[in-house]
Amino acid sequence: MGKIAFVFAGQGAQTPGMGKDVCEAVPAAADIFARIDAVRPGTSRQCFEADAAELMETKNTQPCVYTVDLAMAAALEDQGIKADMTAGYSLGELAALAYAGAFSAEEGAQLVSERGRLMQIASEAHETGMAAVLKLPDETVEEICSKYPDLYPVNYNSDGQVSVAGDKEQLLQLREDVKAAKGLAKILDVSGAFHSPYMNDAAKEFGEVLARAEIKDAEIPVYSNRTACPYEGDARVLLQEQIINPVYWKKLVRNMIDEGVDTFIELGPGKALTSMITRISKDVKMYHVNDMESLQKTVEGVKTNA
Repeated sequence: MGKIAFVFAGQGAQTPGMGKDVCEAVPAAADIFARIDAVRPGTSRQCFEADAAELMETKNTQPCVYTVDLAMAAALEDQGIKADMTAGYSLGELAALAYAGAFSAEEGAQLVSERGRLMQIASEAHETGMAAVLKLPDETVEEICSKYPDLYPVNYNSDGQVSVAGDKEQLLQLREDVKAAKGLAKILDVSGAFHSPYMNDAAKEFGEVLARAEIKDAEIPVYSNRTACPYEGDARVLLQEQIINPVYWKKLVRNMIDEGVDTFIELGPGKALTSMITRISKDVKMYHVNDMESLQKTVEGVKTNA
């Protein structure tokens, strides 16, 4: 068996009730929820009881998804399965760093809470959004975006899937251009133009938050959205830059495969990363953990293939 990579879900994956059954069944997961509730009271309640509208607020989404991400990792480790390297999608990168020991779960919760708060403020300052562009080469998406002053290709997810962020009205126009190019553009259910210059103020203020944080070297390789390579040097720089720069997920996954990963386990709500990675490579095994049923299937699958 090759190496195992844990990949942590990001914003947009949230669902009402997320993490509840694992928290109730696995003490290691319950411990994560309790520790984060101690620094951000009400996080468990939001994960387990909040409706979709409350969870969609970025200030709530980010700490809640972060908590579920780490709780699922704790549940999997409780079964003896650990990662050789790790990564996270956007806010999931903070969960990856916490998992890798760069900071504690509690310290990460404080960071991600500030990140979510600042990004929500930036989102509310403009009428912006995001769209997933499907079935077109990256270069075609970049060419279409170049026609618009306030649209940016931001998430390079897999072949034929790039997310675009920017002005809402221009996104609607982009949809028609994509259709004419024989592609498909789907407006995403998110509240802002993440990973674009619209987040400049959030990135600047988050940099000030990071400057006061204690961040250690990770104990295992953590792959950066910004570079698609393992973190090197001061993590604060990459965490700040990540907010206003594209996520190079496709390249990141391929780099992990080149380093020997043949098993990816997505941790946290949803299965978006599972879908992306399956499109990036047909040669890897893919699992996800977001509830007790998927936890059991993943443990059985990984141990059978060990």
